[in-house]
Amino acid sequence: MLQNKIFGFAVVLMWIVLSGSPVLAKSVERVYWIAADEVRWDYAPSFPIDPMTGNEFDADQRIFVEHGIGRRYLKSVYRQYTEGFGAIKPRSAAEEHLGILGPVIRAAVGDRIIVHFKNNTRFPASIHPHGVQYTQAHEGAPHAQVTGGAHQQDGIVAPGGEHTYVWSVPERAGPGKNDPSSIAWIYHGHVNEPADTNAGLIGPIIITRRGRAKPDGAPRDVDREFISLFTVFDENASLHLATNLSACADSCDPEDEVFAESNLMHGINGLVYSNNQGYLMHKGERVRWYILGMGTEVDLHTPHWHGATLLHNGNRLDVTEVLPAATKTLDMQPDVEGAWMYHCHVNDHISAGMMTLYTVK
Repeated sequence: MLQNKIFGFAVVLMWIVLSGSPVLAKSVERVYWIAADEVRWDYAPSFPIDPMTGNEFDADQRIFVEHGIGRRYLKSVYRQYTEGFGAIKPRSAAEEHLGILGPVIRAAVGDRIIVHFKNNTRFPASIHPHGVQYTQAHEGAPHAQVTGGAHQQDGIVAPGGEHTYVWSVPERAGPGKNDPSSIAWIYHGHVNEPADTNAGLIGPIIITRRGRAKPDGAPRDVDREFISLFTVFDENASLHLATNLSACADSCDPEDEVFAESNLMHGINGLVYSNNQGYLMHKGERVRWYILGMGTEVDLHTPHWHGATLLHNGNRLDVTEVLPAATKTLDMQPDVEGAWMYHCHVNDHISAGMMTLYTVK
């Protein structure tokens, strides 16, 4: 009888280990060193050639990448550093597609996230997370905060300053019962939210179901992950507008409608007209796409993948939709090799450059 019990326990234990049951999942403290830096960002490094067609940019395309300020703007971006802000952490090949996005902040349900933040920009900055659990001291948003009669810090960081954010990852921050093994949230600047995000302060958070994560926090049942931010960066509303205006001296009139239009950069991860790099996968792989939105009433986007279909919560599709600050998680298993178009299907957004390519080998 005792031998049977021991054998039964061993079988159950082996099943737990092999299945990745959350029973044995341990909480992990995920530590990140992230700074807000100022960079000269190029929306279309391939100019004057359009990578989609192989032809030179036409007159309509040049409105956004040559006229007015052009294709290069001063922006604020989140960048990951080594411990103690010793050096900028290089991005891996798997991160190449991120473009202007900040580093991926990963965790599994039950973990704790610690973000050491440094503000290297000329404006106050913060990191405000969606989805995870935090107190007002770690919210990264300015408003009157009174707890027990005392005002609290809110995580707003002055130029040159630092702050450590601590966020918890309870069950309500992770995948729901109909979700796949991981889902995405957004983090972004929230001192002056519209100006902060238009300046470029935005990045992804990915939360994996308890017991389903690799050591780095990524889901175990996925071969590749890609993140895409669909947004119109409005450089007219950026923190850096005054500085960017100085690049075109007296030739730019902020009141001119054509000039204002030229500053609306319709991009995927901050790149226009197929300038994205790194959307590379292999036939038959399990590929997970995280779609992020941000912006205004014009930011109603319908991402469309040529050459494949995807699953979203069990529903088959090749076009989805995303609204500002919303996210979608979709799974693809590509079955045809080639370089495939990937774009927003809103006509005006296609014309303005919200398109790129993904490659299946």
